Amino acid sequence: MGVSKITSGGGANYRAIATYMVLIAIAIAMLFPLFWLVGTAFKSPTENIFQVPPQFIPREPTFTNFVRVWQTNPFGRYLFNSTLVALLTVGLNLLFCSLAAYPLARLNFWGRDFLLSAIVSTIMIPFQIVMIPLYILAVQLGLRNTYLGIIFPSLASAFGIFLLRQAFMGVPKELEEAARIDGCSELGIWWHIMIPSVRPALMTLAIFVFIGSWSDFLWPLIVVDRPEYYTIPLGVANLAGTFSLDWRIVAAGSVISIAPVLLLFLIVQRYIVPTDTATGVKG
Repeated sequence: MGVSKITSGGGANYRAIATYMVLIAIAIAMLFPLFWLVGTAFKSPTENIFQVPPQFIPREPTFTNFVRVWQTNPFGRYLFNSTLVALLTVGLNLLFCSLAAYPLARLNFWGRDFLLSAIVSTIMIPFQIVMIPLYILAVQLGLRNTYLGIIFPSLASAFGIFLLRQAFMGVPKELEEAARIDGCSELGIWWHIMIPSVRPALMTLAIFVFIGSWSDFLWPLIVVDRPEYYTIPLGVANLAGTFSLDWRIVAAGSVISIAPVLLLFLIVQRYIVPTDTATGVKG
């Protein structure tokens, strides 16, 4: 019996080791482009960035590439534009998605399930299909070369509505009924009861929307043609032509563009934790 336990325990250990080895290999494969990008951004012009095997640590680290990017391109303006667009997109998306998700989760009305199914089904429609109609609408509304024009397609999303709807479904009805007894309106219930109860879901959606807005390239490329409205992705793409495809400069601009996203994740990751709204309800 003791031998069988040792054998079974050893098998479990081998499986755990194999699992960790596979996960480590996947992590290395995922992080390889990032390591190469950061290493290339700090390499001097005398170093070969395409050598095999690649050398991630520069032999002569330099900040010259970052200085050239900052001096020859208005990257400060690009960062301001991306930050403004991303923050406005996050705020408006959370507002409209939560307002749309609340009645779909808590109110009973005719056609609710059909409406939810129709909204969720739009997730399967690629953006390229609706891109031209959205552009025509943006031009007719006078939103071309404006911040609102960049934000326009992301004011709400089917994914956000569905995510918050599922979060609202998890809020105990007793809290909602107690608020109604106290004379709270539906809008008051949404603001004072529902929104605080689904804060982790809101934070999760905010991160997804922020990253999507920050890294969006196609829509700003279409709706903006004036450099003063360029966002970070357009600015990084502009580096390829400015420096005749000097990958060290492009890598430096890319590092500048991803640094705020990594910083944001490090700051808000501690808020992405489940909240037990049921603790406010006594059985």
